[in-house]
Amino acid sequence: MFDWSVITQNAHLFAWGLVVTLEYTVITCVLGLIIGLMIALVQLSPIKALRVVGRLFVEFFRNVPLLVWLLWSYYALPIFAGINISKQAAGILALSLYGGAYYAEILRAGIQSLDHGQADAAKALGMRSWQAMRRIILPQAFRQMIPPLAGQTIIQMKNTTLLSVLTVPDLLYQASYVSSFTYRPMEVYTVVGIIFLVILIPSNYLARRLEMNSQ
Repeated sequence: MFDWSVITQNAHLFAWGLVVTLEYTVITCVLGLIIGLMIALVQLSPIKALRVVGRLFVEFFRNVPLLVWLLWSYYALPIFAGINISKQAAGILALSLYGGAYYAEILRAGIQSLDHGQADAAKALGMRSWQAMRRIILPQAFRQMIPPLAGQTIIQMKNTTLLSVLTVPDLLYQASYVSSFTYRPMEVYTVVGIIFLVILIPSNYLARRLEMNSQ
């Protein structure tokens, strides 16, 4: 029989885990967007060597599972770099770079979807490339990029559940901890699923609405 007391007695742990999950989601999404924008611009560079570097970055991070990046960042990176790295920093690094590779593709595709005449018109007005990108191209492309960016952000939140392997006290880690001493995994993981549903169903609905409005 479902025992709600397991949840109510440990509500503070679930609440703290949710705060940590949301915190990592926001931080890694912001950093991922910054990284993604830089890589997208590198891929659109007129210099072939830079385009190759950008492409390699995207393929490098998109084709290796995120769990591998998390474990490598925490256990292997200190050996190669000769520095100590906390589990929090390792989690943020891996999630941001992994998400950045996906954001880069979204941003690159959004920029390339615009009519080339926009860039030509900006050049005719005497704007430099970076000015045209900042004032004309990115503002117009951003409207088309909102739905896929929102979708990737939702995925990024779900990806934070993997932080539990580094013992980062996110929602899933707290759930595992509660389950370990209550021996009530059904209640614990059911509530975790409900929490994600409550957050992500409205987010998915909003992303679909944005996609419809952008068409």
